[in-house]
Amino acid sequence: MADKKVDENLDLGEEKESGSKKMIILMAVGGLLLLLTGVGISYFLFAGGEPSAEGGEEAEEEVVEAPTPAIYHALKPEFTVNLPPGGKARMMQLNIQVMSRDQSVIDLVAANDPMVRHTLLNIFGSQDSEKLRDRKGKEALQTEILNSLNKIVKEQEGTGEVEAVFFTSFVMQ
Repeated sequence: MADKKVDENLDLGEEKESGSKKMIILMAVGGLLLLLTGVGISYFLFAGGEPSAEGGEEAEEEVVEAPTPAIYHALKPEFTVNLPPGGKARMMQLNIQVMSRDQSVIDLVAANDPMVRHTLLNIFGSQDSEKLRDRKGKEALQTEILNSLNKIVKEQEGTGEVEAVFFTSFVMQ
């Protein structure tokens, strides 16, 4: 009887020791998991977000192409036009340059010079001299010329467009 009690007591003691070891191991594993989770969240928030943002900027920078240089073409000779009667000015004289970044568009405008000049002379001949005295009127005329030139480019099946029209001289008398 006494031996049985000792054996039972010994068995209980071994279980207690193995139970406490399991508890220590579980606590260590739980602490390690908690530590790894914290490190992962910190990496995601502070280190993981920045490289992707920078990587996005790098990707955008790679997509951006360097603009091709502007090509200017002077419409020669200068335009001299009689203005409609009724205004203070009776005549207008202009020098015009067109700008594009596509040489084929400049070549197309030069090759169709008679059509371009005819269209522009019709536009100039219908202008009110009073509206052309201020900047707003001249900018409206620039826009009308630009739209007409791009329409000609499209009609001639050009691939690009005229980007800007510049008056290099503008005289009304």
